[in-house]
Amino acid sequence: MAVLVDRDTRLCVSGITGREGTFHTLRNRDYGTQVVSGVTPGKGGQDVEGIPVFDTFHAAVAETGANAAMIFVPPRFAADSILEAEDAGIELIVAITEGIPAHDELRVYNHLARNPDVRLVGPNCPGILSPGKANVGIIPAAFFKEGNVGVVSRSGTLTYQIGNELAQSGFGNSSIVGIGGDPVPGSSFIDIIELFEADPQTEL
Repeated sequence: MAVLVDRDTRLCVSGITGREGTFHTLRNRDYGTQVVSGVTPGKGGQDVEGIPVFDTFHAAVAETGANAAMIFVPPRFAADSILEAEDAGIELIVAITEGIPAHDELRVYNHLARNPDVRLVGPNCPGILSPGKANVGIIPAAFFKEGNVGVVSRSGTLTYQIGNELAQSGFGNSSIVGIGGDPVPGSSFIDIIELFEADPQTEL
């Protein structure tokens, strides 16, 4: 098993047409993640190497059944993008964007706190990797292999180092979750550890 993302994850990427958004979206798809759509206002009807682009999350969800969102838009647009994804019914939102103003993060946190069905990971995070199943974000998957060790970290770079050390020691991972280092994280260490504790295939 895995926490948060797996083979059933259907990902929609906000900011898919930007340079970084395109690059990492295609890397996630190459890993095996089901990337079903992207969102860039004003570019609906286009596609990114076969991935359809929509003007809004509502349209993307209605057409493609997306159940997870990755946020790659510039900081000034990120809060509204997160809230739009939530309003469209997406239950997992992974915000990669860094530099979001703290007051925007607080606005998002307070709003999402009223919806227990939605989980935000990030902002300013490397994302979530469930080895052999799905990669949502910028984690270099080659460092990791499948196993029973769960990893949660604020630091992206240390996450990669820990994964590499574990792999070299013969251990694999059920999931790796980067929660980000911003002042108002959407999910805390405690939130993610509770998910690992409930996962029968995460033992360490």
